[in-house]
Amino acid sequence: MIRLQVSLVVSIALASLGVARADDKTAPPPHRHEAPRPSAPIAPVEVKLDEALIAHLPQISAQGEAHGKKLSCEGVALHELLRASGAIPAEPLRGPQLARVVVVQARDGYRAAFSLGELDPSLGNRQVVLTRRCDGKALPADDGPWRLIAPGESRPARWVRQVESIRVIDAR
Repeated sequence: MIRLQVSLVVSIALASLGVARADDKTAPPPHRHEAPRPSAPIAPVEVKLDEALIAHLPQISAQGEAHGKKLSCEGVALHELLRASGAIPAEPLRGPQLARVVVVQARDGYRAAFSLGELDPSLGNRQVVLTRRCDGKALPADDGPWRLIAPGESRPARWVRQVESIRVIDAR
C-alpha cells in the first residue's frame, strides 16, 4: 500500500512538471519538434520590360567576357528592376521569398535562372545587369534589344541575348 502511495505521489509530481512516465503511451516523445507548416505557393509574376520604368532606375556599368570578347555594358541591376516593378518586396527577403527564382527567357526559348537570394544585396549580392548598350553602342539585333549579363561568372552560360521575358516563380 505504501509502495502504491509513493508511486502515485511521484507520478503526480512528474505530471505537474510536464514529465511523462516511460510507460505512458499518450505522452509525446521528449524533444520532438514540429515540422514547419508549408506555406501556399506564391503566384508567378511577369516583369514587364517597361522602358520608362527602366530609364528611371539607377544605371550601372558592368564588364565581362563572353566568347572571348570583352564587353563594357551599361544598364540596370536586375534586382532593382524586380523591386521597382513590384515583383519582389522592398524589405529583406525571408521565408517563402527565398524559394523564389527569376527565369529570364530569350526569343529563341533559351532560359537562365537566378535565385532571389543570390541577387539580393543583403544575401548573395550577385551583380546581374539588364542592358541595351555595350561598348558605347546600342546592342546589335542578334543580341538585343535587351541582354542580360552576369559578370564574374566563369562562363557566360547565364547571359541571355534577345531577352523576351522575365518571370519570378515559386520553386517549391
